[in-house]
This record gives sequence, C-alpha cells and structure tokens, in this order.
Amino acid sequence: MDFPDFFADVPIITLHDPLAVFLGASKSGMMTYAYADAVKLAGHSCPTVAGAYLMVRRGLRHLYGDDVPARGAIKVYLRDPRDQGTTGVIAAIATLLTGAAPETGFGGIGPHRRFTRRDLLHFDAPIDGLMALRRCDNERGVVLDFDMSAVPAAREMQALFPQVVAEQGNKDEQARFATLWQARVEQMLIEHADDPALVQACAWKGAA
Repeated sequence: MDFPDFFADVPIITLHDPLAVFLGASKSGMMTYAYADAVKLAGHSCPTVAGAYLMVRRGLRHLYGDDVPARGAIKVYLRDPRDQGTTGVIAAIATLLTGAAPETGFGGIGPHRRFTRRDLLHFDAPIDGLMALRRCDNERGVVLDFDMSAVPAAREMQALFPQVVAEQGNKDEQARFATLWQARVEQMLIEHADDPALVQACAWKGAA
C-alpha cells in the first residue's frame, strides 16, 4: 500500500496468542503488529490512532518488561463512555493489539471458557488516565495517559485546518494539510515514541 514511508520505522508490538496455537492459526502463536495494522483498522492515521498505539505499547512494556505479552490475557479499561469523543477509536486499537473485547467478544472454548476475550474491555472506568491495562494472571496494572500537546502541530496548521475542514481549501492546500498532519504523527511515533511527556504510565494498584 502507498502508506507514508515512516510507517515502516514505527516500533512494532509482538505478543503471544495461545488461541492461535490451539486452533492452528499459528504454530508459535507469535503475533506481530505494526502501526500500519492500526491504520488499516481505523481507516486513517492521526494523533489519536498514534496515541492509542503508543499507550498500549508503553503499557505492555510496563506490565511485562522484556517478556512477551500474552494476547487475550489482558484487561483494558477506558475512562470515558464508549460513545464519547474518540474513545471508540482508542478502544478498537486496544482490542486489535491485546485481544480484549467487550460483551460482544469471543466467549471462549469449553466449560471453563478457555481463551475468552469477552468482557475484557471496559468503559467508564474510575481511572486517572485515558486507559489502563491489567494482567489477568497476576492482576498487575498500569494507568496510561496521552498528551498530544507534547508534540504540537505546525503553526501553519492554524490557517490550513479550518479551511480544509470547511472544504474551502484548494488541492495544493489540501495536500499541504495532509503532509503537515502526517508529519506530526511521524514525530509522535518516531521521535517521541518513548517520550514520557507524550505517554505517561504509572502503576495501577487500585481495585479494577
């Protein structure tokens, strides 16, 4: 696909999915996700999609360190209602990467519901951040937040943005807008991927 070149340089996320092994989809169960996968799901690349990707990446590193995270064994909590703002977009990216799903998710196999993904994704959570992750095996948790102001948009966008949104910009202005838009996303994902000012993480010891 004709994605921007920087997509290939964004850090990848690798997890192990035991359900994939059980059902023969993968011998090793190793699942590697790239930023392009998140873009394909969302249908666009923006600071929110980038932020969701980076929050999950940071959260998994906090919970698992150098170990490979277990996909399908992670609970995801979102602070806001599912239909508020960009919460649904963030939730979709979190589901893609962790396997955590709401009540509509895979219900599991057998009487003990092995490999269930259902009810691992929660909204309206009482957390002090946009998102929180919690391991199902040891209940270790992390609260995550995202501050896109840490990577401000180009000053030129102040004039371009209202024009293109109102469909008043010409083709050159639309192209310039798209270039500047992705330039900011690139900064977030490449130069600031590990910037604590952009993505904050702290241990979550409160009740789920």
